[in-house]
Amino acid sequence: MKNRLSAAAMARRLALLLCLAGSGISASAAEALVLASTTSTEQSGLFAHLLPRFTQESGIAVKVVALGTGQALDLARRGDADVVLVHDIPAEEKFVAEGFGLRRMPVMFNDFVLVGPASDPLKLRGSDAQRAMKLLGGAPAGAAGFISRGDKSGTHAAELRLWQAAGVDVPSQKPAGYRECGCGMGPALNMASALNAYVLADRGTWAAFKNRGELALLVQGDSRLYNPYAVIVVNPAKHPHVKLKEAQAFADWLVSPGGQRAIADYKIGGEALFFPLVAR
Repeated sequence: MKNRLSAAAMARRLALLLCLAGSGISASAAEALVLASTTSTEQSGLFAHLLPRFTQESGIAVKVVALGTGQALDLARRGDADVVLVHDIPAEEKFVAEGFGLRRMPVMFNDFVLVGPASDPLKLRGSDAQRAMKLLGGAPAGAAGFISRGDKSGTHAAELRLWQAAGVDVPSQKPAGYRECGCGMGPALNMASALNAYVLADRGTWAAFKNRGELALLVQGDSRLYNPYAVIVVNPAKHPHVKLKEAQAFADWLVSPGGQRAIADYKIGGEALFFPLVAR
């Protein structure tokens, strides 16, 4: 009986199957290994580069559910994912400590960048993220706004840490022009482009983003913008139905020499977007 899905889990997986069918994705795809990950890894194009290689080598199909990190971990907590690839260390460590994940395996890193109007009316341009957030926090009414993901994603968590380091009390006291979209990285960038506003983005999604309008990359290179990713296999002691063998194979491949090479090989316009974290 242990290996059977609970009624609630069966209902959720059926809902996922119906959703996939409505999206034109085959039922066989719904039976694949379910990877809950971030919008940044999906929208940057990284998975379109990595997953065919993994499937070719292993024979294991992977279905990605792209959410903010907090939502991806919650999906796994409910037993609706087999493995997660996310980027919020405190949330990842909590997930493992609560017994929902087997162990955190560092995979790769990139960085966050602060994007905004090319004219940079608040004069943020440079490599000091703390200074930039202080200026954003003190922006007068009517100045260029700031778009927050506001979705408990890894990027949102990083943004909140940057506000805190700058001594700006967000979200309890929002600066002038601060807007939460409750959305993924791509939609947040679209909103910033439409409003010619500032936004914190991961470098990978920004590099792949085409609808830039008047936006430009303004702040980069600060150590506070470091953005590491890790893979965690969901603990079968919590959810016996998870595909443990396949999930572990995927996690092991990501940190293997082949997986790390595949990550390093992914580039847009000749620029590497993610960097391996496993020393070999």
